[in-house]
Amino acid sequence: MTKSIAIIGAGITGLSSAYFIKKQRPDIDVTIYEATNRTGGKIQTYRKDGYTIELGPESYLGRKQIMTDIAKDIGLADELITNQTGQSYIYAKNKLFPIPGGSILGVPTNLKPFIKTKLISPKGKLRAGLDLFKKPIQIERDISVGSFFRERLGDEVLENLIEPLMGGIYGTNIDELSLMSTFPEFKEREEQFGSLIKGMRYEKMQRQKQRQLYPGAPKGQFKQFRHGLTSFIEKLTDYVVNQGVKIRFNTPIDDIVISQTNYELVVDDEKNIYDSVLVTTPHQTFMKWFGNDPALDYFKTMPSTTVATVVLAFDEQHIENTYDGTGFVIARTSQTDITACTWTSKKWPFTTPEGKVLIRAYVGKPGDTVVKDHSDEELVDIVKRDLTQMMTFKGAPDFSIVNRLPNSMPQYRVDHMDNISAIQAHIKHNYPRLRIAGASFEAVGLPDCILQGKNAVSELLNEL
Repeated sequence: MTKSIAIIGAGITGLSSAYFIKKQRPDIDVTIYEATNRTGGKIQTYRKDGYTIELGPESYLGRKQIMTDIAKDIGLADELITNQTGQSYIYAKNKLFPIPGGSILGVPTNLKPFIKTKLISPKGKLRAGLDLFKKPIQIERDISVGSFFRERLGDEVLENLIEPLMGGIYGTNIDELSLMSTFPEFKEREEQFGSLIKGMRYEKMQRQKQRQLYPGAPKGQFKQFRHGLTSFIEKLTDYVVNQGVKIRFNTPIDDIVISQTNYELVVDDEKNIYDSVLVTTPHQTFMKWFGNDPALDYFKTMPSTTVATVVLAFDEQHIENTYDGTGFVIARTSQTDITACTWTSKKWPFTTPEGKVLIRAYVGKPGDTVVKDHSDEELVDIVKRDLTQMMTFKGAPDFSIVNRLPNSMPQYRVDHMDNISAIQAHIKHNYPRLRIAGASFEAVGLPDCILQGKNAVSELLNEL
């Protein structure tokens, strides 16, 4: 008898999970339930009048190969684009400073650029140098990113280099952000070499050796598609549908009823029976179905940051930007509401018509309500006000777009992975042939979500 799997959520985790099921077991009946009218979740590309504008995630980290592998398999090899490399900046002390060359997420690996930077005071540089002589930090299970880097490199390097680069990735206060859930490799290198700086020097050498194996390869870290991330979602959707996957749009799940042999998905008064279920929704959604299970109570108090992407498109005559680079992040000591800005037309030239300039700014910090409290027009004004500290506007934008992502950034606080490991073990033991995966669990990047889907599928297929 044909086995059946229901996937709840048609974001990148759900779609890629369907892809992996059909790759391994084409005989299995797969149905995806999606509450909205489209696939892709947070991925959304605006394509009009020669513009290709990402309203959600901007790109993905190329060294995490799994997304590139799928793209090539479904026929997008010729569409892949690597970002233009260029100087990135940090806004601190009311000024834009170039990120010192050779640093890895703010950790210095080259002495000369670090000594030359005016972003860090001489005292701050000396304090960072103590890392070379300090013993590895003893921790029981986890530590905050802030605590770890303060101890290794000092307050000044943390606040002006580390925090702007790391804190924004997860939308969490860096002094609450879990190191072992987000950047465990820094702790591993620190223990391996007895020093964070020495460990990152080694890491840099390994990356350079890797690049030497492919001398003609593009130097950028990030990848995109010629027609935007939505083109990947569209192609992946077509692929799984052609493999027999059914997608039910505008179909929110009311409840999941568990029996000894199967699962019932309740939609209105309709009951749909499946052998196996994979849930890929945010925790705010799946807790509607698992809220009575105290083993998942962690998700009841797990906060998420609300953010917005604000896009501004200008005629090049109406904006003056003297900086040659791809964008900047902002130290939290700065008096701005924006947290970062990408000079999109410089980083991704294919996104913007000739003679135009495209900027993406990001608004929303842990604990603030700026996105919730302001209209779209007000958010555009806030962004323009903040950006006048770094560039000059000589005229109004051709257009602007505001995309709000409420509660979209789950915050991985200290001991997050311990909690997640316990929850995953509980689900495996108490809900056979059911798994939950996605950004609320392990890492928020697009390739990370794909990998979670792949791992969940492997476990489910073993249990079927």
